[in-house]
Amino acid sequence: MLSVISPVYGCEGCLEELVDRIRASISQCKMQAEIILVNDGSPDRSWERIVELAARYPEVRGLRLSRNFGQHYAIAAGLEHARGELIAVIDCDLQDRPEELPRLVEMIRHGYDAVFGQRTERQDSMLKRFTSYTFFRTLSYLTDVPQDHSTANFGVFSRKVIDTVNLMPEADRCFPLMVKWTGFRSTAVPVEHAERLQGQSSYSLGKLIRLATNIVLTYSDKPLRLVVRVGLVFSLIAFAIVLLAIYRYSLGDVAVAGFTSVIASIWLLGGATIFCLGVTGLYLGRLFNDTKGRPYYIVSDQLNTPEETP
Repeated sequence: MLSVISPVYGCEGCLEELVDRIRASISQCKMQAEIILVNDGSPDRSWERIVELAARYPEVRGLRLSRNFGQHYAIAAGLEHARGELIAVIDCDLQDRPEELPRLVEMIRHGYDAVFGQRTERQDSMLKRFTSYTFFRTLSYLTDVPQDHSTANFGVFSRKVIDTVNLMPEADRCFPLMVKWTGFRSTAVPVEHAERLQGQSSYSLGKLIRLATNIVLTYSDKPLRLVVRVGLVFSLIAFAIVLLAIYRYSLGDVAVAGFTSVIASIWLLGGATIFCLGVTGLYLGRLFNDTKGRPYYIVSDQLNTPEETP
C-alpha cells in the first residue's frame, strides 16, 4: 500500500483536483492506496471539502486537527496514521505535481529508502526564492547538516524511515531534516515545479525565522558553541587591553580614562553578556517545553478510519 499524506491549509479549491490527480498517478504504480488529508485548522471550508471527498472515495481519509499546529505537525499526524509500506508526502497547493509520484516510487524500488523531489526550477517569486535560499543556508551552517533549498517535504519514503521518524520524541518537528538525520539511503529526483493554484504561502519571513530558530535549538548545540567562542574572543580582547595598559604604564604614558571609552566598554560587554544569556535561555526554554510532554498535535475528527472503510 502507498499512503499519500497532504497537509491542508487555505486550499479548499485545490482539494478535488489534488485527489483526482493523486488517484490517477497511483493507478500507474499498481498499488493499493490511501490518501490522508490533514486539515491543519484551515480557516476556509477545507474540512467540508474533505468530508465530501471522503464520502465519494473510500481511499480518502480525513484528519481534522483541533487548531492550527503548523505544517510539519500536520505531516507528523498523517505519518502516525499512515498504514502503507510506502509513504508519500505532498503539499496541497499542487505546486508539487502528483504526476511525479510514479517516478519517485520507482526509485524506491531501486533500493532507496527516501526519495525527495528536487525542484530544479521553482515557480515562486524572487523574494520567496531568496528567503528560502537564505533559510536553508543559515540552517545548514547552524545545524552542520547539508541542506538543499531545492528539496522540501515532497517525496516517497519507506516504512522503516517513517517508523524511525515517528519514534523521535522531540516536540519540534521538521520532516525533511528528520528524514535526513536517520541516515538511510536517500536520493533526489528532479521534478517539475508548478505555479501555486490558490492562495499564498503562509510562510512569511517572520515565520521562517521562527521556524529556523526552533529547528536550530532542537537539532543542534552549535549556537552554544558559538557563544563560547564569543566569550573567548572578548576575553582575548580584554587581555590585550590589559597588556596595552601595562605597556603604556611602563613607558610613563599614563592617561586618565575617558568617559566615552568607559561607557562604550560597559555597553559592549553588557550587550555580549545579555546575548550569551539569551541564547542559553532559549535552550532552557526548549527543555522546559519538552519536559511538559504535551502532544504536538490533537486530532478532533477522523474520516474513513480503517475500521470504517469497507
